[in-house]
Amino acid sequence: MKVIAGNFKSNLTRNASLQYLNALDSKLDSRICDNKQIYIFPSNTSLVQNNYKYITLGAQNCNDSNSGAFTGETSLLHLEEFDIDTILIGHSERRNLFFENDDICARKFNYFKNKNFRIFYCIGESLDVRKNNKYLQFLESQLKAIDTNYKNLIIAYEPIWAIGTGLNATLEQIGECVRYLRDISNAPIIYGGSVNENNSSDILKISDGVLVGSASLDVDKFYQIIKE
Repeated sequence: MKVIAGNFKSNLTRNASLQYLNALDSKLDSRICDNKQIYIFPSNTSLVQNNYKYITLGAQNCNDSNSGAFTGETSLLHLEEFDIDTILIGHSERRNLFFENDDICARKFNYFKNKNFRIFYCIGESLDVRKNNKYLQFLESQLKAIDTNYKNLIIAYEPIWAIGTGLNATLEQIGECVRYLRDISNAPIIYGGSVNENNSSDILKISDGVLVGSASLDVDKFYQIIKE
């Protein structure tokens, strides 16, 4: 089973997201989606009912609460309204721009694990860590606080230096980290970091899937990745 996921980040309006989802779902069929799981993570203001035939919707972020006095946050109650039970946790932009450290990510993981969510848990090293040749140990340290045997876990390896930069880790670099992580967890190991329709086929040969950023914003490009 291959996991093909698109992260819209803070792009596409609600109307644009709806048009995209309807267009993509209409392009897909059981033959194309055989042995694949397709996920889309729209912005939180673009969440809609999770009832597409071939696409599963997920949340890019959520507070670890049912509801409450958390100004500006999305809570479980909002996701439940749309029957959404899939979430991204620990994306490098959440870690670096919004200061969500390993403790916060682990707390969110435990909360949504207890709610039986499918969790895409993102990990990845900086360029400095990579250059110091400590990246494997660093990746393992990011997983120490969570249950790596959780049945609904998907680990997304995204080297920070390759996210949104146009740079991609080599297939050898990706393969080394995927193999290392498979010794730690039985969860699917997917790769993210400047994935596009031109490199996805090769990446899918050495990983269990891809988490696509900017290339997922174009429905035709993302469809091409799914077909690969």
